[in-house]
Amino acid sequence: MVASEFSYKTNPETLVLFDVDGTLTPARLTISPEVKETLKKLRQKVCIGFVGGSDLSKQLEQLGPDVLSEFDYSFSENGLTAYRLGKELASQSFINWIGEEEYNKLAKFILRYLSEIDLPVRRGTFLEFRNGMINVSPIGRNATTEERNEFEKYDKVHQIRAKFVEALRKEFAHLSLTFSIGGQISFDVFPTGWDKTYCLQHVEADGFKEIHFFGDKTMVGGNDYEIYEDKRTIGHSVTSPNDTVKILTELFDL
Repeated sequence: MVASEFSYKTNPETLVLFDVDGTLTPARLTISPEVKETLKKLRQKVCIGFVGGSDLSKQLEQLGPDVLSEFDYSFSENGLTAYRLGKELASQSFINWIGEEEYNKLAKFILRYLSEIDLPVRRGTFLEFRNGMINVSPIGRNATTEERNEFEKYDKVHQIRAKFVEALRKEFAHLSLTFSIGGQISFDVFPTGWDKTYCLQHVEADGFKEIHFFGDKTMVGGNDYEIYEDKRTIGHSVTSPNDTVKILTELFDL
């Protein structure tokens, strides 16, 4: 039985979830009027939500200040911070899970490793502490769009992030941690099971018959992989926000 709040929709038993970076917006940039308009039309037909690794403040920058009222579900940090129709749901915390002692060891290892690798440029905020995870960026999250693009190319050749993740996996094999490479410049570290599939528990009670997921990092190791492959979802791999619009328009006859 679908929730009464969604009964005005043409097909209230369908939910469409979206990754943010590379799916609804270019990496770390803002949503276009075309994508916004497409989502507005889509929301009349089905339920919609976004799920990203970033915290809510970054998602507000990218998707706009009214995002909580423009989506039926809003999932920050993979759903560890969650909203349904603008109302906050129960949240979870990485630091409570890992404990201060292990977190200190993890942070020290990351900072030492960062200090020993050679990179063309470094900016700022290399280790970002979030509610449900930590985000590690070898170049630094303060890099400009141009610097991000350059690092992405450099990383494809030199595998900076992949090697870093391998070193962490080896060092912290005793912890049940997942390392997920996403976006252009960073990777996330979080407890296993706290990937984007975490958000699905928040929608179970609403009884959807079909859940679609759109993401661009759907390959093994990408931060959309687990939810894209999950048996509860129908996965759609996209290459850009324009690609998302194209598939939505065809799929839902917008």
